[in-house]
Amino acid sequence: MKPLHVIYCIVFSFVLFGCEKEIMSLFIDFKRPSYFPQTVYRFQQNPVTKNGFELGRKLFFDPILSADNSISCGSCHIPSSAFTQHGHSVSHGINDLLGKRNSPPIMNLAWSSSFMWDGGIVDLDLQPIAPITSHVEMGESMDNVLKKLQNSTEYRSLFASAFSGAEITNANMLKALSQYMLMCVSAESKYDSVMRKEATFSPVQAEGYLIFIDKCNVCHSEPLFTDNSFRNNGLPPKRLNDEGRKTVTLRDEDQYKFKVPSLRNLQYTVPYMHDGRFYSLDAVLDHYASKIIDAPTLDTELARNGQFGIALTPSEREQLLAFLETLNDRTFVTNPSIAEP
Repeated sequence: MKPLHVIYCIVFSFVLFGCEKEIMSLFIDFKRPSYFPQTVYRFQQNPVTKNGFELGRKLFFDPILSADNSISCGSCHIPSSAFTQHGHSVSHGINDLLGKRNSPPIMNLAWSSSFMWDGGIVDLDLQPIAPITSHVEMGESMDNVLKKLQNSTEYRSLFASAFSGAEITNANMLKALSQYMLMCVSAESKYDSVMRKEATFSPVQAEGYLIFIDKCNVCHSEPLFTDNSFRNNGLPPKRLNDEGRKTVTLRDEDQYKFKVPSLRNLQYTVPYMHDGRFYSLDAVLDHYASKIIDAPTLDTELARNGQFGIALTPSEREQLLAFLETLNDRTFVTNPSIAEP
C-alpha cells in the first residue's frame, strides 16, 4: 500500500472512531438542555446506561411484545414521525383493530409526570403495560411477554448485560423501555438554536413568537410547549363521546379534558387532537378561531371577556404558523441512535 493511502486510512479510522464515540456518548448519558426545567423522572432509581438503552431500543421495536408477534411499540410510534403513527387518526393494533385515540408523540418524557391523553398513568416505568395489555393494541399479557423473553437466548444475554447479571423480569423490561424513551429528547429545532443564542428568528418568526407568547403560551408553555395540564379545548364530542380525564378521575369537572400536547414537531405529527380529527394546522386554527363549543368545563383561556376562542388576523395567522415551524426538529426525527435497530 502506498504511504499516502496509509495516511488516508489512518485519518479515516480516526474519523470513524470519533463519530462512533460521539454516538455512543448518547447511549451513556442523559443530558438536560440548559434552558429546560429540571426533570421529574427518578433517574436515581433507573439510571440510563448504554446496555440498558440498547435493550430498551430492541424491545421497543420488537413485535414479540404483542399477542401475535405482529405489532411493536414502534408500529404506533414511528421515529420519523416524531414517534406518532403518521396518517392514522387513531391507533391501529393487532388484527387491524382500532383504538379510540391518536398515538401521542414520544419525546421529552423525562419532564412529564403523567402519561396518556387522560393522564391515567403517572409512572413512565408502568406506561408500556397499557398498550401491551390493551385488546385493541398489542393484546398480550405481561406473563406471556415474560415467558417469550425468557425463552430467548439473545434476550437472556441482553438482560444480563443491562442489569448486572439479573434474570429477565417484567420490572427490568419496563425499566429498559424507559431508558430508551428517556433518550428521545427533542431539543435541536431552530427555536432551540435561538434559545442557545446560536441563531435568530426571521422577522416574521419573531412576530409569530410574540403572538404565541400572548395567545398560546399559558397552555403550551415553552420550552416544552406544554404545561402538562388537562384542559377542555372546546372540541365538539363525537359519537364515541370520549370523556377524557373524567374516565380516570370520575369527576364531572374533568369531562372532555385531555392532556395539553406539545407543539414541538407539528410538521411530523399529523393528524392533531386526541382523536386525530384535524389534518392541517389551518384546520386547528380555524377551530380555535370560530368553532369552540361552550361547555361547563371549557377552559377559561378560551372564554375571555365573553368571547370564545382565539382571534387571529390573516397576517397574525401567517406569523404564528411561521413561528410554529421553528419547533420542527429534523435532527430528532432522523437521529440514527434512536431509530429502529
